[in-house]
Amino acid sequence: MTNRSIVKSCIAAAMLAVLPVSAGAAVDLPCQAVKLIVPWKPGGGTDIIFREVALEAQKHLGKDIVIQNIAGQSGSKGAKVAKEARPDGCIFAGHDSLQTTYVTGKTDFNYFAYEPIVLLTFTPAIVGASGKVDWNNMAEMVAYAKAHPGEVLIGATLNSTSHFLAAAVEDAAGIKLKIVSYEGTAERKTAMMGGHVQLGELNITAAQKLFKTGDLKGLGIATEQRDPRLPDLPTLREQGYDIVTGISRGVFAPEGTPQEILDMYEAAFAKSMQNPELTKSLEGKGTVPTFKSRADFVPFLTKSAEEIEGLAKKIGIFKGKKAS
Repeated sequence: MTNRSIVKSCIAAAMLAVLPVSAGAAVDLPCQAVKLIVPWKPGGGTDIIFREVALEAQKHLGKDIVIQNIAGQSGSKGAKVAKEARPDGCIFAGHDSLQTTYVTGKTDFNYFAYEPIVLLTFTPAIVGASGKVDWNNMAEMVAYAKAHPGEVLIGATLNSTSHFLAAAVEDAAGIKLKIVSYEGTAERKTAMMGGHVQLGELNITAAQKLFKTGDLKGLGIATEQRDPRLPDLPTLREQGYDIVTGISRGVFAPEGTPQEILDMYEAAFAKSMQNPELTKSLEGKGTVPTFKSRADFVPFLTKSAEEIEGLAKKIGIFKGKKAS
């Protein structure tokens, strides 16, 4: 079975008012349910967030949204499947890894190999640590890492956002870490809890309860100000490390998807993100609702692509691709 056949035909007729579509217009496509490709395993931050948003969005589409997890290759396996899908209604849960895998030479495509539809959320990154280590802040970890260069193990998904965080910490702190590859947050979190690695990128969604039990520790959050959900966790900046980063998640469609389908999705997700119960639930899971329509999402991605390329060059993992 080809990748194309796996993801063919995804959204059917929906009678609702959509943004630029004229009154009475409808999209008629032969499928039983919308297929949303998530390029990570179940249980990770992206999967959790998109499952919740999808439950609300399907109310406005008149069709169920079925999550298809296609994990592997730093998120690029599912991204390739979505990229090669017929432009007839399938959608894709994309985030910054589309650009990080591109600038590191893992893939030959980036954000703009798709039709961007909407931005949904932003999840700030946390430098997390195993509950088994003695360090309780960045200064203690950095002092140990300087005394033991290359011995501190940090879990990361190579070429993805967690890899960039690890490299940014190395650059800002002047230390050398040893990266151990894991596919996604869930595996990385499990490895940290077991003491197989000492460090790893976390988010509030994946770690909030485990911070309370002591199974994991937060050494610093990569935001400009402390997050009110973790008021005792200092920012990396206030500890002397100028790192502000995280994951921006949005909805994409295969290139060439008809305008009326894009309009329908844009309207459905816009209505979903206006639901205060959904936005409150997302905030409780550690992510920030940051909806942007297609008109604003495209320039947002252009700026993001430039920033990611600049960081890749600064930390020495750029492979010659240009932001586009």
